[in-house]
This record gives sequence, C-alpha cells and structure tokens, in this order.
Amino acid sequence: MIALELDERMIAALKESAPKADVRRVDALKVSLEDILQELPEPRGVVSNLPYYITGPLLTKIAESRESFAVAVLMMQKEVAQRVMACPGNSDRGSLSVFLQSQFDISITAQVSAGSFVPPPKVDSTVLKFVPKHLDVERTGQPFFFRLIRLGFTQPRKTLANNLVAGLSRPREDLVEILEKIDLEEKVRPHDLMVEKWIELSRELEGHS
Repeated sequence: MIALELDERMIAALKESAPKADVRRVDALKVSLEDILQELPEPRGVVSNLPYYITGPLLTKIAESRESFAVAVLMMQKEVAQRVMACPGNSDRGSLSVFLQSQFDISITAQVSAGSFVPPPKVDSTVLKFVPKHLDVERTGQPFFFRLIRLGFTQPRKTLANNLVAGLSRPREDLVEILEKIDLEEKVRPHDLMVEKWIELSRELEGHS
C-alpha cells in the first residue's frame, strides 16, 4: 500500500495505524498517479476520502489514470456524488457527470452521515465505486471528446447548440444539421444527452471538421 498525504500532522498517525504502508507526503494533484500505481502489483485499486475543496480536479486526475487500476472506491460530498451519478434529464447532470460516466461504471457503495466523523463536518458524504470501461477508450479517450463536453456545458441553462456555436466557432446551421442527423432537436439542452449521444456528436463534429 502506498498512502499519499499532504498534511504533515497525519503522517505520524498513518505510520502508527498502518506501519507497513509506504506513506508519502505529497500533493496528489502534483504527482503522477500512473507512475505511483505502476509500483504496485496487480490488481490495483485507488481508495480515498476526497478533500471537498479539490474533489473535482482530483476526480479528473484519477480518471486520467484509469488504465492503471481495476477499481476506485472514493468518498465525496453527497451533493457532488449526486452530480456524478445524475442521469440524462436531471438538472444536476453536468460535464463531470458525462466525463466520468463515459469512462466508468459507477455505483453507490454507502451513504455516510456527518456524525460518522470527529469532528463532524457540515455535510453528509457518499462512497462511490468506479470500475473502468476499458472497451470505451477508443471512443471516448480523445481530447476532442472531453473538450466537447466542457463546451457543451459552458452555460448549462442554454441550449447545446448555443453553447457549441460559441465554443466551436461553427455556423449554427451546420450544428443544427448535425444534431438532427443524430436525432437531437435544435433546442436540446446539454443535460438531456445520454453518453452515447455525446459520443455520436463527437464523431460527427470531427468528421465535419
């Protein structure tokens, strides 16, 4: 086991509670998780109680290392977990939802109340299990696909077409034609699309570039 911890006060506690662990004082956002994971035997897992203030960036970084582990079990603020799990049509659905759902099969492992901690935080937490979708790497592992998702949710209350016209600098009529080709209405909003539709849209836009 390799444990990453930034707070120096926790180093001694970790060494006492897990003396066989390799405890490293590093910033998880600034190191190569892939390199660290490669030091461990397979099958590998990532386990973390994600710090609330860097949950989004750390989730993204873990996702980028998905080829190096078999499963990740991550605890995060309940509201963030709801966004991660949000289905098409749910207003909580955003770029993080689509990004992670395209890369992983995600399931809820546990709900954790604030009273489970000392001292208790002001929020409840949820534990999610992430299993990489290795079959989707070619379809969704491209930089354009991830850029498209971010652009599509630039202003979530606007239509997908409006966001993409501004972000891709493409004529509106071209975008509307592509949306119609994959059976999407001009007024569709980004949170209404299933992951599969984002993949279709990415392919069509790249084919017309």
